[in-house]
Amino acid sequence: MKIRYADAVGLATDLLLAVGYDRPKAAAVARALGLAEAWGLSSHGLLRLPLYLDRTLAGGYDPDAELTTVTDLGALLVLDGATSLGHWQMSRAVELGTPRAKQFGIAAIAIGNSGHCGALGVYAADAAEAGLVCLAFSCGPAVLPPWGGNQRLLSTSPIAAGFPLTPQPAIVDLALSTVARGKIAAYANRKESLPEGWALDAAGRPTTDPEEALLGMLSPLGGAKGFALAFLVEALTAGLVGPSLSKDMPDFFDQNSLGRPQGISHLLLLIDPATTDAGGDPEAALQRFAALAAATDAAGGRVPGARRLAPSRIGPHLVVDVQDELLEGLRERQRATAPTADGPTATP
Repeated sequence: MKIRYADAVGLATDLLLAVGYDRPKAAAVARALGLAEAWGLSSHGLLRLPLYLDRTLAGGYDPDAELTTVTDLGALLVLDGATSLGHWQMSRAVELGTPRAKQFGIAAIAIGNSGHCGALGVYAADAAEAGLVCLAFSCGPAVLPPWGGNQRLLSTSPIAAGFPLTPQPAIVDLALSTVARGKIAAYANRKESLPEGWALDAAGRPTTDPEEALLGMLSPLGGAKGFALAFLVEALTAGLVGPSLSKDMPDFFDQNSLGRPQGISHLLLLIDPATTDAGGDPEAALQRFAALAAATDAAGGRVPGARRLAPSRIGPHLVVDVQDELLEGLRERQRATAPTADGPTATP
C-alpha cells in the first residue's frame, strides 16, 4: 500500500511513544525507518518495527536509557548505549561528532552496549550533508560462517560511507553478506523463495527457503575476501568497542530471546575534507569528489547512492510503498494503544 512518508514516520513515532520512548528518541528511530522506506530499503524500514516494539516490551531494549560517556578525548568519544535502540544513538553520534570533526579534522564516536541501528547509510548521509566524510561500521547477531566453516561466527557486518557532493552526497551502504538479513525476512514475510546462493540452512546446506535461512546462515559477499572484510568490521566494532562478539549476541528474530540485551556496538568516523588536502587547499578534496562523480557518470556508471534522495530533499508528501499486511498490523497496534487515533492516510 502506498502511504505518505510523513504518515509512515508518524505511525512509527506513535508506536514507539506507546512503548515508552520519549519523543526525541521515537522521532529519531522513526525518521531512520522512514528514510529506509524512502530509499527502497524495506528490509530496514517498517518491517523491523514490530520486533523493535516486542523487544522493548520484553526488556531487551530500554526506552528510558540515556547515552553515558565512558571516554572523552576530544577527537575520540566512547559512549555506553545502555541497551537501547541504536537509531537514536547513532543520530546523536553524528550530532556530537560533527563539531568535533570540524575542530580536530577527525572524530571517532564509538557506542557499545547498544541495539540495532537500521540502515547505516542514514547516518553517513546526515554526516555528508553536514560537509563531512563519514565511515560507519556496526555488528549484530552472528549469521556468517567462517569461510569454509559451518557455524555462525560474524554478523552481516554492515558498513557505510558518505562523501559530500552537490546536489546530494555519494553514499556507500552495504552488508558483507551476499544479502542483508532483513531482506531474507522480507522474503519470508512475503512467503517467497530466495534466489540461489544467498543462504544456508542450520546444517550449512544451500537453501532457498527464507524461514530455513533465518534459522541458518548467510553466504559472505565475495567468498573468502568477503569474510575477511566482515572479520575487519567485527574487529572494529564488537572487538574494539564491545561488550559482545557477534557469536554471543541473541538472534534478532528469535522470539525466545526478546528480553535479552543484544550488546551491539557501532563505530562512526567523521573527517573534515577541508583539512586533508596535501597541498593545504580546503576546497580541493570536494573538487576531487565532484570530478570523481562526473567521471563515473561519463564512463556510463552511477555514483553510489545516486538513486537515494538526500535526507534534506525528502518531503513529507513523498510516497512510500509498504506491504499491505505489515501496514495493517502496525495500524492495528496503533489502534490498540490509542483507540481514537486514525492510521496513516492511504494514497490512491
